Amino acid sequence: MGQVSERFWAKLPEGSRDALVGGLSQSELQSVLLDVSRERAAKVTPARLLQRWQQDRFVRPSAMDPRQLVKTQRRLWELLPEKFAGVQLSPLTPLGTSSAIAPINQHQVVSTVRGTEVASDPTNELAIEAAVRRRAGKDRVHLAACQRVVRAQAFDQPWMTAHFELFVLVSSARDTGSGRTEAELLIDHLRFWHSVLGEKAELAFTSFKPSAVQDRIEDTVRPALDVPFTEDTERTKGAAYYAGTALGIGQAGTELGDGGFTIWTADLLGDAKERCLTSCISTEGLTATEV
Repeated sequence: MGQVSERFWAKLPEGSRDALVGGLSQSELQSVLLDVSRERAAKVTPARLLQRWQQDRFVRPSAMDPRQLVKTQRRLWELLPEKFAGVQLSPLTPLGTSSAIAPINQHQVVSTVRGTEVASDPTNELAIEAAVRRRAGKDRVHLAACQRVVRAQAFDQPWMTAHFELFVLVSSARDTGSGRTEAELLIDHLRFWHSVLGEKAELAFTSFKPSAVQDRIEDTVRPALDVPFTEDTERTKGAAYYAGTALGIGQAGTELGDGGFTIWTADLLGDAKERCLTSCISTEGLTATEV
């Protein structure tokens, strides 16, 4: 992307890049980009629109039967414990939501001309909302959302096209020492995912670095769950994304989701004692395994 974009920048008059990136205010830049979009949209013909609909992977409909998907969504909400507050997220979020608090390249996100980006990961958004509620004085925050997201990168799983749906949990609380808070959050999340996936659930964890959480998994989390919770020592994915401990969520040999501890609420609130656990599954993936 870097070489390609540099070639495009070279076509513009000298100083254009500095003006667009830092020389204009957000409102001025938005006005310029809206004018460009309006004039380019005016040139779109019905024939070209039909062609784009057929060829552009960002706009093609999902192959999933929405009636089956709604059944999955309903079951997830019905199984969700009362302590988790449901949040209906906007399809848009502030520009930089993914790259500012998570190590995500902005090229993997669909940015808009209005200083926003199309939602690409509801755990990022829920972490921001959790920080808002924690700052307002709430002792412990548990949030859940079901959102359709758009990502620019390609995926291997057949149900994960450019846009797909995720059911996510985010919990945030202040550290009480010795990994106790992390253990309590893990139990809340893992109990829910086991209730969703049943006896075919495959729940795993990976410790990317030594911490008290490892001890609490042995003496607190596993006894409280009373279900298999295996250690995946081979995993490397997410080592730079999660803070210490990551989760794997699957069913009968199929990977459905992911999760782990992050430093997002700690960064948002400027408090290293904040703990944040996220976890999610693909509702389309879950539906596909059950149909």
